[in-house]
Amino acid sequence: MKVAYWPGCVSRGFTPELHGAMAKVAPKLDIELVELDRACCTGAGVIAEHSQELADTLNARTFALAQQVEGAEMMMNICSTCQGAQGECQERLDASAEYRGVVNQTLARHNLEYRAGLANKNFLWVLVEELGLDKLRERVVRPLTNLKVGPFYGCYIVRPTDRLGIDDENPRDTYLGLVIEALGGTVIDYAGSHKCCGFPIITMNKDVSLRQAARHIGDAVDADADCLVTPCPLCHLNLDLQQPLAERSAGRELNLPVLHLPQLVGLALGLDPNELGMQRHVVKPTAVVDWTTSVIAGVGAPA
Repeated sequence: MKVAYWPGCVSRGFTPELHGAMAKVAPKLDIELVELDRACCTGAGVIAEHSQELADTLNARTFALAQQVEGAEMMMNICSTCQGAQGECQERLDASAEYRGVVNQTLARHNLEYRAGLANKNFLWVLVEELGLDKLRERVVRPLTNLKVGPFYGCYIVRPTDRLGIDDENPRDTYLGLVIEALGGTVIDYAGSHKCCGFPIITMNKDVSLRQAARHIGDAVDADADCLVTPCPLCHLNLDLQQPLAERSAGRELNLPVLHLPQLVGLALGLDPNELGMQRHVVKPTAVVDWTTSVIAGVGAPA
């Protein structure tokens, strides 16, 4: 499957291990990534607060670049915040030919045009809806047996449900659990799995942001999770990078590793933790690495 690949700016800046892990995992899933290296930040809702048309135009430019990728079946991202921000812009662009025409007048200066109807999916959705859980299971060489994983969706990929296409046919707000199970792991239920990590308010009220993160991590620890997994690099920043400060805010030890989704998939597909950049995390995934090492010792080197 060939996709126009939008990694997002955070995965190439603050969390380069996410971008690197995706590059390692894609060939094992027969996904050909054609990176949109000229695309820009989605604005993450911040630019839209000042100029909605500017935010829509920037994202329309990315969509137009994706539509120029010959043979691509869709556009794929690895950031649920990007999914939410781009989905909101695309909804406005697709709903009005007149508005789309205004935006395309700006894009025309760069020989670009956005045509309505682009399919843009997060890697999580691609795993379930395009590859399929059965085919994902077939590719597992190192099942995540006995690894207790708490799914952390973040808010941009679960709300609003109508815009994100979440319904009985596509229960996308359950996909992380389905993927964890397909990889052989155990899904841990806890209160914060579908709540905001607190990142969007960290520059305005850091104390509340840290307490939000600490509450969700603490809930997962109390539920006996070995680690969390998230499809959002911004959630990863607040849950991993800020975890030492969140611990101080909560007045308790947390020490819970947080993995990017491609890292968890990569472990089950036989990749080494260091290849997946797990040594870059602030909270060292010791329990996960020890577990991986013991499994490798039991079944031999991964294919």
